[in-house]
Amino acid sequence: MYAVFKTGGKQYKAAPGEIVRVEKLDAEDGASVELDEVLMVADGDDIRVGAPTVDGGKVTAEVVRHGRGDKVRIIKFKRRKHHMKQMGHRQYYTEIKITGIEG
Repeated sequence: MYAVFKTGGKQYKAAPGEIVRVEKLDAEDGASVELDEVLMVADGDDIRVGAPTVDGGKVTAEVVRHGRGDKVRIIKFKRRKHHMKQMGHRQYYTEIKITGIEG
C-alpha cells in the first residue's frame, strides 16, 4: 500500500514505515501530523485517484527531526565585464515517518 500526497507545493510517494524528507512543517519533534491532501491511494490492484484529492484520504505521520539540506551554490558570471557574484542557499526540511494511510 502506498499513497501520493502533496505538502509544501511538492508531491511525494510514500508507504507505511518509510521516512520521507518534506518541506519544513510547523510541528515539534515527535509530534503527529495529518496530511489530508492525498492525490492517490494504491492497495495492490485497487487504485483510487482523486480529482484533485481523494475523498476521505489521509496520511498520518510522526515528525522525526528538522534540519537543513546541503548548500546549493549560485554563481553569476559575466565574462570581460569584471563581474562575478556568488551566493549560497540551504533549504530547511522536516523528516517524517509515515505511520498510516487511509483512503
